[in-house]
Amino acid sequence: MPYILGVDGGNTKTIALVASLDGTIIGAGRGGFGDIYNSFGASTRGLTSEQAAIVNIEHAVKQALQQAQVAPDELVAAVFNLSGADWPEDFELLHAEMQARHFGQTIVIQNDALGILHAGSLENIGVSVVCGTGATTGARGPDGTIWHASFWQGPQGGVELGAKALNTVVRADLGLEEPTNLTERVLKFFGMGSVEQILHYLTNRDAKNHGAPRIDSLTPILFDEADAGDAVARRVIQQHGQALGDYAIVGARKVGIEHSAYPLVLAGGVLRHSSPLLADAIIKRVRQASPDVQPTRAYYEPIIGVLFGALDISGTPITAAIRAQLLATQPDSALFDTITRSPLHPDHP
Repeated sequence: MPYILGVDGGNTKTIALVASLDGTIIGAGRGGFGDIYNSFGASTRGLTSEQAAIVNIEHAVKQALQQAQVAPDELVAAVFNLSGADWPEDFELLHAEMQARHFGQTIVIQNDALGILHAGSLENIGVSVVCGTGATTGARGPDGTIWHASFWQGPQGGVELGAKALNTVVRADLGLEEPTNLTERVLKFFGMGSVEQILHYLTNRDAKNHGAPRIDSLTPILFDEADAGDAVARRVIQQHGQALGDYAIVGARKVGIEHSAYPLVLAGGVLRHSSPLLADAIIKRVRQASPDVQPTRAYYEPIIGVLFGALDISGTPITAAIRAQLLATQPDSALFDTITRSPLHPDHP
């Protein structure tokens, strides 16, 4: 019996799902980071970054196959949606490694910006803007032309927004920025009485040893204060959204849809915040170039969009019944949670 495989690998986790052609998901697996450029933890295991990512991908796929009781040679199509699939040599490496493991009769490797596009646009045409821990942009035109920002796009995710929040507080303390309610919130977050104490805590010689909180934890505070009317916080978010919108405009131009009513798919943890400010700023910027753009949110988890791609490759029409079956059989949401885990699965020595 034929089956399909979808894999979504990023900088924190890799998810693999096996499904039958009627849309029933029958196997799921999870591994560590799937980005071949993410060297975190790899050297300590005696592996290169590429080797560690491939170990994690393989573990997730084998776990899904085992749960589904499906042999690799029964996979008629597999799509690997991977952060770190950026340059031609990356695609060649990843395709060769997945082919050597027989993970699909037809194997497609794509950049992770494209899977979310199919999760928000059933026609798989348009532009995706993803803003989570990191940020990325992808685009696909009606003739199949694709573009993904990859290294063309600098860091623009939640980490950078958190850093901007902190920098704004620092500048306000120096009188280089107008007073902001962010100052009180950031001081409370760190449990300190002055901005100088925070800076010392984050930059002194022992800073690497005391486990400072993740800077992107300041991002929700930035949004909360912006929603409450803080002018400085609002400006930071709006400028960030305009910059993300710039890359969406580039993506649309690269695939020939800039002046059409294409779907603009917005996704990622930062964009799931209740505040509309960032999304509104992105949309406003994009509409300056494409007035008829159709903003939308991703309807599904990114991995479901990846399975849509595998169904396409298998020649299976994606009907309403198949979409409903995929949603009805998708694993518990805990599988998709981003939590701190070992960069390699626990079975690896």
